[in-house]
Amino acid sequence: MARIHLQFPDDQFFYTTHLTVRVTDINFANHLANDSMISMISEARARFLFDAGIEDMKAAHVSIIVTDLATTYRAEAYARDELAFEVGIMDFNKYGGDIIFRITRPADNTLIAMAKSGFVFFDYEAKKVVPMPQAFRDKFPQVNALA
Repeated sequence: MARIHLQFPDDQFFYTTHLTVRVTDINFANHLANDSMISMISEARARFLFDAGIEDMKAAHVSIIVTDLATTYRAEAYARDELAFEVGIMDFNKYGGDIIFRITRPADNTLIAMAKSGFVFFDYEAKKVVPMPQAFRDKFPQVNALA
């Protein structure tokens, strides 16, 4: 089976948040479990969107829905490790794009994982995918140049 290779330009990351690996995030091999990493990626995405003011669009019943997630692991993380989640957006289209992640352990500058989460905008009342709202375009000027 072919392996996924994720690599993103450094200039695409413009937001960082930190999360600490909890004891309950550890698996039987004594390192960060896959399901916990996915939860941490989801938390980093939620923080990024909240801090960017994307919550403002909820009044229009439109929000982001995840379409796919790819993660590649480069090193193990352990209980009580503080991880830095660098976040960016790229590969825009009419309906969404990709949120990208670079996860490192700042204590020793180790790359732990790379991830990409595809997203589209979804109208929860109409139950359908909708074009990218202007409010999102206004918050991220790079969208207008690429989409």
